[in-house]
Amino acid sequence: MPATDIFSTMKRRNDKIAAVTAYDAPTARFAVEAGADILLVGDSVGVNILGYAHEREVTLADMTHHIAAVRRGAPQAYIMGDLPFASYETPSRARESALRLTSAGANCIKFEGAKVDILEALVREQLDVCCHLGLESQHHQIKRRQGKDAIAACQIFDDAVNLDAAGQKFLVLELVPQELAQRITREVSAATIGIGSGAATDGQVLVINDLVGITQRDYKHNRRYGAVGTAMRNAVAAYVKDVRAGAFPSSQQAFSLPPEELQLFERMRP
Repeated sequence: MPATDIFSTMKRRNDKIAAVTAYDAPTARFAVEAGADILLVGDSVGVNILGYAHEREVTLADMTHHIAAVRRGAPQAYIMGDLPFASYETPSRARESALRLTSAGANCIKFEGAKVDILEALVREQLDVCCHLGLESQHHQIKRRQGKDAIAACQIFDDAVNLDAAGQKFLVLELVPQELAQRITREVSAATIGIGSGAATDGQVLVINDLVGITQRDYKHNRRYGAVGTAMRNAVAAYVKDVRAGAFPSSQQAFSLPPEELQLFERMRP
């Protein structure tokens, strides 16, 4: 069964889809081993991994690099890849950018906004496409909740319906009211993936750095399932302490020449 048919079946059965971001091979391997259904190589790689100040700084080369790494770590995974800012202004540009992401290993192409013409161009290439409404990190300088009044909610709802008619396979709903997310999920045939949009969507996605506790800031939409950041700091601090005290490395972390080779070496280099 094609992957998107599997997710459509999950939607019909109300089997929740678990998606998580991944930016490198080890994380991808861990996420798949833990049972994640979808790996999202998001433009959030910019602020979470690359040290950029904003998602707008992420380039197409950045995205292809990290998608390829995730594919190497999880050869059988279903991978979504974000089209970065300024890489899909026109249908032809979107097509070119999307094909670069699929060549790197993406199964599905995601982009922000109610751009029906972009979606139609990618669908004509027989690509799986995930649209993204609500908070659009690339296009909203300030990250805040969306659809907070009836007029704004209606616009997001109408955009979701129009994108569905144009062939989206998935729809990410970010920071929209849970009632709106529920209505959209009932209305569209695409599998909806929520982040900060309540429990009624067909699935959820979180940023790996947030859920495992690497990110220092607490977000209302996130739940921390680990303290990886604290564990890393403690581990490095213990290592630094041992190095400075001469306690690392010990003989267990070193090896020696065989006695006869050591004697020969000392004769050759007295």
